[in-house]
Amino acid sequence: MNNLAWLGILAWGLAVTAFGLAWAPAPLPQAGHVAAHDAFFLVCGGLLTCLIGLAGLLGLMGSMPGIQGPGLRNEQKSRA
Repeated sequence: MNNLAWLGILAWGLAVTAFGLAWAPAPLPQAGHVAAHDAFFLVCGGLLTCLIGLAGLLGLMGSMPGIQGPGLRNEQKSRA
């Protein structure tokens, strides 16, 4: 995957985290629109997505099996 795809994953993680933080319920009992565990899952899932995007951007995902398999390489084949 190229760097633009990893940046997109990182940006998506930031968006999900921001959405979870924006909809987190206030300390008052009837002020929140979303349950506390839903906001928690949004924030944690967004941060995990950011971590995956950052690891891919730094090149640490190349060692995972299946990412760099023979079917995913764009090698030029000769007709000789």
